[in-house]
Amino acid sequence: MTPVTTGPASQGTPRAEVAVDKALVAALLAEQHPDLARLPLALLDEGWDNVMFRLGDGLVVRLPRRAAAVALLDREQDWLPILAEALPLPVPAPVRRGRPGAGYPWPWSVVPWIDGVTADLSPPAASEARALGRFLTALHRPAPPGAPRNPVRGVPLATRRDMVEARAARVATATDALTPALGRLWESALAAPIDDADRWLHGDLHARNVLVSEGRLAGVIDWSDLAAGDRATDLASVWGLFEARAAREEALAACAGVSEATWMRARGWAYAFGVMLLDSGLADHPRHAAMGRDTLRRLADGP
Repeated sequence: MTPVTTGPASQGTPRAEVAVDKALVAALLAEQHPDLARLPLALLDEGWDNVMFRLGDGLVVRLPRRAAAVALLDREQDWLPILAEALPLPVPAPVRRGRPGAGYPWPWSVVPWIDGVTADLSPPAASEARALGRFLTALHRPAPPGAPRNPVRGVPLATRRDMVEARAARVATATDALTPALGRLWESALAAPIDDADRWLHGDLHARNVLVSEGRLAGVIDWSDLAAGDRATDLASVWGLFEARAAREEALAACAGVSEATWMRARGWAYAFGVMLLDSGLADHPRHAAMGRDTLRRLADGP
């Protein structure tokens, strides 16, 4: 397959390295999973790392769109079915695996369809705060020694400082979203020690990866960043999902055994996600920009 021209580096959405279309997916299914090949197929969405196609009423085909996502899909295939058994919300644990073929160079997955709308378009009701806390508590159990690592999630915030502050400098020239108080919060988060064991984490728990149905949490998708590390990364989702301060406080209270230092690091991760989403969104993705602004505004409001 001919790679897509990547062009110059940008702070926006990474460009696809291969072209993935309906005809390619249909060919892969016919070749490797012929019992699924006659189901209706339609493009669903395209993220930074993967392209998704709806397959019939109950399935989704998920394919990497760039090489950096291949190892992430591998870990999703290996570990998510194990974790899914203990989680109180539906997750798309792979039900079929695909291999390179039909000119496509990488592995791919077939996962269950989960009904719902992403939380950036349909926010969860404030009453779902405890449900989020219960989900995070169930997920954040100690990870085994062989669990995968992620170089950019679950790591000490100091290792992300240069990237975050470079993005923040761009955001500061284009918006008024970054206040002096948020700058002080970021510095405090950088200084907060990691005082917890490595735990399982989703790694990318922003509003487009949380599904909502009639105000209730319906599922958590896109586990590409699944890894062992600092659970503060996921706790940042509180500021990405809930508008009301009281709901954020309730979600925090429902998360078991979290120290003040961990909450401080969680605020730092919320700042990092907010800056990243706003910076990339201003380049080419208005939904990401809105998510970033909302996260930073809520973080400034507390708790």
